Amino acid sequence: MLGWLDLGWQLSLLMAPFGASCVLLFSLPQSPLARPQNVLGGHLLAATVGLLVQELPLPLALQLALGVGLAIALMQGLRLIHPPAGANPLLVLLTDQSWPFLWQTVLPGALLLVLIAAGYHRLARRPAPA
Repeated sequence: MLGWLDLGWQLSLLMAPFGASCVLLFSLPQSPLARPQNVLGGHLLAATVGLLVQELPLPLALQLALGVGLAIALMQGLRLIHPPAGANPLLVLLTDQSWPFLWQTVLPGALLLVLIAAGYHRLARRPAPA
C-alpha cells in the first residue's frame, strides 16, 4: 500500500524500518511495542534524534552510535519503545536526510501503517493493536 501511494503521490513513504514495524503490527498486534503511540512516537522520536545528531560536528561513527543510543534512551524514558525505530537514526545519518524527511516520509508512513493494520485486523476480525 505504501509503495502504491509512493507512485501516486510522488512522495517516498517507504523506509526499511517500516518492514520491521509491519512484523509487529500484523503478527503481534497485542504487543505493547505495536501500540499506535509506540509506532508513531518511536519512529518520529528516533528520526528526530538522527536529524539533531546529524548537526553535531562529530565523526560519522560517533554520530551513528550516539543517535541510536539517544533514541533508545528517549524511547525508554517516554515509554514509546518501538524496536524498528531504533534504525531510524542510522537511516537518517547514512542517507543524509533533511528535516522534511520527518513530515514527508516518517509521519505519513507510520500513520498509514497504523491505519492499515487497524483496518486489516478489523476486517479479519482479529484484535487490533491496542
